[in-house]
Amino acid sequence: MMRASYAAEVTVTDGQRFASLGGVTVRNRRLALLWLRRQALRLANGHGSAVRDESPGDVRPVLFHGSDAPEGLRFWATDHRRQDDAIRTLEAGFHLQFTVLDPAVGLSLTLAGWRTCPADRP
Repeated sequence: MMRASYAAEVTVTDGQRFASLGGVTVRNRRLALLWLRRQALRLANGHGSAVRDESPGDVRPVLFHGSDAPEGLRFWATDHRRQDDAIRTLEAGFHLQFTVLDPAVGLSLTLAGWRTCPADRP
């Protein structure tokens, strides 16, 4: 019996170049969402200072030039309705994607999660 697993990744682009800041593969959608929330809060809280609570598996920090992106990340990670929507999206088997913009420099940061293999059906 093959169990579904989930992947989560944080990427950044300036419109010309694209880079992965890090990602994980975990055994369930709740762990994927928990990892994305942790990364969103770390990146948001690191705005204007060094990220101090780095753990193995955390994404590389990003230097934001304005407060729009950090505020958007923090809002997404702490808003219960958005988190409920995110877990339902993963539960339904859809790709989860949330993007924030740093308009000062044209930077886009995306949090993404998806099921990597289908769950067995009885």
